[in-house]
Amino acid sequence: MADIKFPVEATHIMMFARSVADDNQIYYDAEYAEGTEPGTIIAPPTFPQSSAQFDPDYFLRPKTNEDWFGSGKEPTGIKRESSGGGGGGGGGLHAEQHFEYHRHLKPGDQLTVTSFPGKTWEKEGKRSGKLVFSETVTEYRDQNGELVITARGVGVRTERPVDQ
Repeated sequence: MADIKFPVEATHIMMFARSVADDNQIYYDAEYAEGTEPGTIIAPPTFPQSSAQFDPDYFLRPKTNEDWFGSGKEPTGIKRESSGGGGGGGGGLHAEQHFEYHRHLKPGDQLTVTSFPGKTWEKEGKRSGKLVFSETVTEYRDQNGELVITARGVGVRTERPVDQ
């Protein structure tokens, strides 16, 4: 995956905080933030996930003139092929997300976002066969190349649909 450039802006932080119903003043009020330990507006803990909107290839981002997977019960334009040998007939899901902050993220930061594969492991499921877990590690570095955040996401795929 190519590196993504992610500008951190005060308005973006404020809108993100509003979208997750977090009204902590440190996310939008500069005067209030001056009197806090960080001394400035900072981003909410899960804010780095919004960097996906700067990735032109992000799979959940709608693209002009292309069918979109959508976010409802059924895809809005993409029909999944039935699995034919080797792919398993199960499903996949996002299982975990962890953010390790090395410092506060604040307006004016210009982040470079790099993702790479992490660990992979398997476990036998009780109702869906083998579970395959895979980790993706994403590093967020600032304009000086300093590591600001390390994120780890874990996905899991099942061997077959869950037995009913």
